[in-house]
Amino acid sequence: MTRPLLNRRLAGLGTTIFAEMSARAVATGSINLGQGFPDSDGPQEIAQAAADAILKGRGNQYPPGPGVPELRNAIAAHQQRFYGLDCDPGTEVLVTAGATEAVAAALIALVEPGDEVIAFEPYYDSYAANIAMAGGTRVPVTLRPPHFRPDLRRLGEAITDRTRLILLNSPHNPTGAVFTRSELETIARLAVQHELLVVTDEVYEHLIFGGEHIPIVQFPGMRERTVSISSAGKSFSFTGWKIGWVTGAPELVTAVKTAKQFLTYVNGGPFQYAVAQALGLPDSYYAQLRDDLQAKRDLMAHGLAELGFEVYQPEGTYFITTDIAGLGEQDGVEFCRNLPDRAGVVAIPSSVFYDDKEAGRTQVRFAFCKRKAVLREALTRLGRALG
Repeated sequence: MTRPLLNRRLAGLGTTIFAEMSARAVATGSINLGQGFPDSDGPQEIAQAAADAILKGRGNQYPPGPGVPELRNAIAAHQQRFYGLDCDPGTEVLVTAGATEAVAAALIALVEPGDEVIAFEPYYDSYAANIAMAGGTRVPVTLRPPHFRPDLRRLGEAITDRTRLILLNSPHNPTGAVFTRSELETIARLAVQHELLVVTDEVYEHLIFGGEHIPIVQFPGMRERTVSISSAGKSFSFTGWKIGWVTGAPELVTAVKTAKQFLTYVNGGPFQYAVAQALGLPDSYYAQLRDDLQAKRDLMAHGLAELGFEVYQPEGTYFITTDIAGLGEQDGVEFCRNLPDRAGVVAIPSSVFYDDKEAGRTQVRFAFCKRKAVLREALTRLGRALG
């Protein structure tokens, strides 16, 4: 057979770096600071709510396509509570299989083959795959160390008559940058000026250690052109439940729902009831989550800096980007592939998040959403290996 089996749009993507490195962690018994999941579960009462839903037969069969009413109501209440945004839970909220499906469904629904999609690199690897599956062309705008601020002049230059959409992620994975009000205002103005859509991934909205999360939909002219996405996994430490959501104007949510229904159709019925309860947790829960992660960030940042890594202090998320050039290393991919055997620690080479591989060649990302004892042990192992 001479024709390649894999659709050419997906050529070169292969197995995700997260699957590869997590498998290496298991095979070598390494501490996994690569993939972004906590090593302890979220609130016990929310886990109990999921168990109760299963035992009481709530959601064990197909839930409603847009999501159970309780969760859609809770999502709308969350948007009003934290951001003063009014959402109609019946027409402006859609429950998805995590934010990953939400981004995929949004791009498949809104992007035509040949459309250009601007994204700020380094970007989460599913973005490239989702744009490819939609038949779009990705146009990167590079965030550069040490602060990873968006180059708004370059963003304006990147917009052409083929640009359809800006894919925005703040708080930003993997850099931890949180876009400022001024930066978001400029992005919104460009979107309105050029009649662009914006898909915004806000899953780390409650994991900010300085400043504030500002949804871009708040700016003038953005309501009718913004698909806002978030999820429960990062905010409540139940990443395996895969409960995400989309909010937006009715016509945008309808478009995304049209694509979503042919992907998973529905998912996670019992978990939806539990997440509805989680979204109503008091402010003290969110403050404690943030403070706990900030302490872990500081522990990891200080320890890595002492070992000779150049550390780029994140403003949000639970990832730290570092540079290994000061260690005498020149290739992050090689460094990370050797690290499990060398140190018993797994990290992610940031170059996999770039189209411009040279821009991230010596950058390495560590996840700090683990127990402090695990982080200390990882630092000890790295110290032995690098010393």
